[in-house]
Amino acid sequence: MTSDDVAEVLVTLTAAIASHREAEAARIPIVREDGSVAQADLVIGVGNDVLSAPIDWDGDEPDFSEAAANMRRHRHYPDQERAGVSRIAPQEEVGWDPDLDGWPGS
Repeated sequence: MTSDDVAEVLVTLTAAIASHREAEAARIPIVREDGSVAQADLVIGVGNDVLSAPIDWDGDEPDFSEAAANMRRHRHYPDQERAGVSRIAPQEEVGWDPDLDGWPGS
């Protein structure tokens, strides 16, 4: 499970990467069944389906806003393309590894 924000961005980014006939590795923050926070590794883009479905959540939703913001900075994310961004920001700033390793773990 992840936050609504991350799920929404993940679906949009997966479609955007697929529209460029590419696939990439990504790492997103998740909440395990025991409530602990972890990272999930996914391949997104061409040939990879992402499912986002609502669930009942007890308590406060985890704050994964930084991870969602990093995903929105990807060079293929729709707002970035409209803004004329041709490449993603440096890894130190965004946390995305352009060598297909995705986001570094915490």
